[in-house]
Amino acid sequence: MKCPFCRDLENRVIDSRLGKDGDVIRRRRECIQCKRRFTTYERVEEMLPMVVKKDGRRELFDRQKIISGLKKACEKRPISIAAIEETADRIEQALQERGEKEVPSSAIGEAVMRELHTLDKVAYVRFASVYRSFKDVGEFMRELEELIEERRGTSGRKARRPSR
Repeated sequence: MKCPFCRDLENRVIDSRLGKDGDVIRRRRECIQCKRRFTTYERVEEMLPMVVKKDGRRELFDRQKIISGLKKACEKRPISIAAIEETADRIEQALQERGEKEVPSSAIGEAVMRELHTLDKVAYVRFASVYRSFKDVGEFMRELEELIEERRGTSGRKARRPSR
């Protein structure tokens, strides 16, 4: 493990603890060279599906892309990093449970939308505005109006699922 401060490869493990869900090991390390401490996380590498992009390209699933998108949507919102990581965990677990070798990127985007819809409405609208590429203010306003109706409970129909 490379030290994030001096980039030296020599370090020692000071403490190891099991994560709260039992699927991650947290290790405190000390660099032999610069004596600074840092934390690493170890998790089982699971087989995740290939992501099929809109243009047909295939790429490896990247958890960091989900976390990055969630962080952007939740920027300046009262959402903790822990909540963002738990959300990414749920999305990743759902993909694993599908048991498919390939999954369309749209399925991942819709999963993020569903999670954000539950987590924070403002973050949901932010993500939706980029993900769905609203073409005009009217589309954006329709999305907001549906959220307002849902919140008031005046919609007269079942709450709309965040998919198109």
